[in-house]
Amino acid sequence: MTKTDSNYSDAYREEAQELLADLEIALLELEENPDDMDLVGRVFRSMHTIKGSGAMFGFDDIAHFTHEIETVFDLVRSGQMRVSSHLISLTLKGRDQIKKMLDPAPGDEAQLEIDAGEIVQAFKKLLEKDDEEACAPGSPAAEKLPDGPGEAPGTSPDPESASLTYRIRFIPGADLFRIGSNPLRILSELKELGECRVIAQLDRVPSLDELDAESCYAYFDVILTTDRSVDVIRDVFIFIEDSAEIHIDVIDNRGFDGDTEYKKLGQILIEKGDISEKDLHDVLRDKKMIGEMLVEKGLVSPDKVMSALAEQNQVKMTRQAGQDKESATSIRVPAEKLDILVNLVGELVTVQARLTQIASGTEDNEFISVAEEIERLTSELRDNTLNIRMLPIGTTFGRFKRLVRDLSQELGKEIELVTEGAETELDKTVIEKLNDPLVHIIRNSIDHGIETPADRQAAGKDRAGTIKLSAIHSGASVLITIVDDGKGLDTQAIRSKAIERGLIAPNAEMTDKELFGLIFMPGFSTAPKVTNVSGRGVGMDVVKRSIDSLRGTIEVESAPGRGTSVTVRLPLTLAIIEGLLVGVGDDRYILPLSIVEECVELTREDVRRSNGRNMAPIRGELVPYIRLRKEFEINGELPDIEQIVVTGVNGSRVGFVVDNVIGEHQTVIKNLGKIYKDVEGISGATILGDGNVALIVDAGKIIQCVEIDEARRMVH
Repeated sequence: MTKTDSNYSDAYREEAQELLADLEIALLELEENPDDMDLVGRVFRSMHTIKGSGAMFGFDDIAHFTHEIETVFDLVRSGQMRVSSHLISLTLKGRDQIKKMLDPAPGDEAQLEIDAGEIVQAFKKLLEKDDEEACAPGSPAAEKLPDGPGEAPGTSPDPESASLTYRIRFIPGADLFRIGSNPLRILSELKELGECRVIAQLDRVPSLDELDAESCYAYFDVILTTDRSVDVIRDVFIFIEDSAEIHIDVIDNRGFDGDTEYKKLGQILIEKGDISEKDLHDVLRDKKMIGEMLVEKGLVSPDKVMSALAEQNQVKMTRQAGQDKESATSIRVPAEKLDILVNLVGELVTVQARLTQIASGTEDNEFISVAEEIERLTSELRDNTLNIRMLPIGTTFGRFKRLVRDLSQELGKEIELVTEGAETELDKTVIEKLNDPLVHIIRNSIDHGIETPADRQAAGKDRAGTIKLSAIHSGASVLITIVDDGKGLDTQAIRSKAIERGLIAPNAEMTDKELFGLIFMPGFSTAPKVTNVSGRGVGMDVVKRSIDSLRGTIEVESAPGRGTSVTVRLPLTLAIIEGLLVGVGDDRYILPLSIVEECVELTREDVRRSNGRNMAPIRGELVPYIRLRKEFEINGELPDIEQIVVTGVNGSRVGFVVDNVIGEHQTVIKNLGKIYKDVEGISGATILGDGNVALIVDAGKIIQCVEIDEARRMVH
């Protein structure tokens, strides 16, 4: 395979993955709205594009397999087959099969072929079953079937809709052969739609010495009479529409009404664009323009003619403006290039901070002015670059409808997934890493939270449960909330399990919120038995680690019999954050500004009054605090007045004691490397303007470690 062929194959795989994602969403929506023909058309077009492009780029197995499914949905489009839950399930299975065929693992080819054959046979059986039901006396579908022998479904004209005659001009791009397409296949598909005449136009073919054997010069005029819609005709061209000019016009809708009169030859040539009106007028110069003749006959005034011409020109200009607006396109950029760009911008931000620091120590006004201008431009470049990587979170939300559907059927439950805020944008990297944690949370809601239909009815609830998945911007963060209306968390079961595992003392007094936090402990599970869905003690601790790695927080609320709410707070981006720079001894640390609430002083007298407890009264509330100097084992003399940085983490207020607060800092995050990946309490590092390194504090992890240590001391 040449490098060019490989590029085409990769482009097809990327496009097919997007189409398969959209196909899954459309199928799940179609299951809820089986009479929505727009959704049927959306499903058909996705499969048609996958099939056509697959044949073009050498994925013949995918093209043949998809053709079988496409045939079924063509019958659905024509009203000859119904949308059923079984059809949706089969098509979803076929969609999964196509995804496997796109990038098969070595040695799986034979099994994939067997699986594809079984799915095709299932579709054929579905067709046979549907035909039997359709032919049953009195069935609505039977009334639509043809009575005459030898009339295949879909080929007999619909008596309620007259056939239309279309004029199609198909002008392939010069590089059509190079991308693996064949115009003859397209013309053959058009002939299958009805009575069709094709006239090849060869006036663009150059002389032999100028001819490029790999270029396409011919174009085609097609006259097609069919009872199919213009959308069906456009579907034939769907996978080459970006590399060809296609014009489709209805030229006759009278059918067989006995009127044989049609447009004059000159009018047809003008409509097709083969000659201009001026050319026709030059040939017919003995005749005057229609406007002039009408004025001379006294049938209309010159002003009326001018008005008609103005209307004609205005409509033409308006339509042209609309086309120009629609012609705005986007370009596809590999994610790796965006990552490189973000890294370079991060380096630029670091250099700019150093330049600003140097400029602040001089009295050269011109130098200061240049530094301020670079700071402004760098800030704009940073914001725009990060916005490029922002994607709507709906791309992730759409995957969960399938998860809820399949799991609810497996567990015998009726569950509806409701989503809100799908347009909320997050960094691409955050979205990619967010999928697995959300899958774990939703699976737990389905398995542990939502009751069976019988149990829900006994509790006075609707048979069908609801899981609501929502996203909303909150400052520099995004809040993602998963709410179910199930039975809620069993606090007594959680407490018993925690005591059994030695996590808390039997007489420990804990709030519900503190108990809920225990479900994130490694290996913690209250499931009475292991199932395919849950009970193995892995899940919520994985969720916690994943959210922590994204510098996010997670909080659980629950009410018995009313349901559970899980709220995940995530930063908009992982590349650059606003931080608070603090000092402890000679070291510098960064706390994410998004969790900082306020800073207050801590004097030696305040410490003495607390009687050895790390608690400080702040605005009428006792706030626990953690000394970073102690956690990071930093030696040195304490200052007379320390600072408490009060943070909000997982719904609780916790302070971090530092020597001094230096100020806000635009933080470009750098990984610590493999050697330091297991260091607890540090999530990364950044380079300061003076070239020194500051560590980024993982506040949530430090709090968790302190809480575990306290719990162990209480038990022992």
